[in-house]
Amino acid sequence: MKERLQKIMAAAGLASRREAEKWIAAGRVSVNGRIASLGDSADPEKDRVEVDGRPVGSEGRKYYLLLNKPIGYVSTRSDPEGRPVVTDLVKEIPARLYPVGRLDLNTEGLLLLTNDGALANRLTHPRHQVEKTYLVRVRGTLSRETREHLEGGVLLEDGMTAPARIDKVRTAASHSWFHLTIHEGRNRQVRRMCEAVGFQVSRLKRIRIAFLELDELPSGKFRHLSPQEVARLKKL
Repeated sequence: MKERLQKIMAAAGLASRREAEKWIAAGRVSVNGRIASLGDSADPEKDRVEVDGRPVGSEGRKYYLLLNKPIGYVSTRSDPEGRPVVTDLVKEIPARLYPVGRLDLNTEGLLLLTNDGALANRLTHPRHQVEKTYLVRVRGTLSRETREHLEGGVLLEDGMTAPARIDKVRTAASHSWFHLTIHEGRNRQVRRMCEAVGFQVSRLKRIRIAFLELDELPSGKFRHLSPQEVARLKKL
């Protein structure tokens, strides 16, 4: 799938999108041997993108981290409002890392960070349907009808959601807890799905991406993925 060059370069950990645009305008970037222009796109899996004659994403060590993101952190490398960003939690890693997808400010849990742009693109591309599971707490009781509505698809302002899966439902006091599994990556999707069926989300935590789970990893801490885990991700 083709992506804007500045997005490819940012995903590879070379520069921010704004910096990448300056490099393109300066004639430092080429695609398949041709000097690129602003607005050009390329397929990172098929085209040869080079900066100053060096292939994008081909040099340097690749890092693959699993982070337990706390509430209050933004899933970007920088924030114009000065809020804490997830890369503040991995400063000891000597590479320009980027989050794979996003968790909003008030959502906690499993977040992958890497400087492997090709893998990041694969994991976030809709056609690969990578499953993500969330622990959801809502106010009220989750009825059978509401559960079937969420699982069958909910109409949001940007269209109908794909079928979801709900399990491990339990009720405690005035709240319901359940696991919700989706494979889309729309902005604030889980919260919007719940709001669409009349629920206020009081806690949201991502606990699984594909086969990767948080397990007992403390909030704010990270671990490196094993070579076997990286290999499995690349086969998804």
